[in-house]
Amino acid sequence: MGIQDIIEGKKQWRAHLARVKALPPDYQIVYKEMQRYFFKVGPVDLPDGPLLPGIVDFFEEGVATGKGVLELIGNDVAAFCDDLIKDSRTYADVYQESITGKPGTDKK
Repeated sequence: MGIQDIIEGKKQWRAHLARVKALPPDYQIVYKEMQRYFFKVGPVDLPDGPLLPGIVDFFEEGVATGKGVLELIGNDVAAFCDDLIKDSRTYADVYQESITGKPGTDKK
């Protein structure tokens, strides 16, 4: 990874954060909680994957239709997050493999 890749990555992340800040406050709160949850247990490909931008897209559509954030995702934010990553390899999987020395169950 060269310096240009790092600079481009930062630009993309700042643009992403600007989109989040443009959301209504209730959406921002839920997004930040989801982001925190994903950084703890989430998929290995989270930084480079489409998950976080996809959530912002989904939330922007919800705002455009006039729905509240909990109308979109339900009252259990963690369950919604778990459902989004159910087929993804997570850091918990990596940790389990490091302990047992063998790959975990395939989630697919």
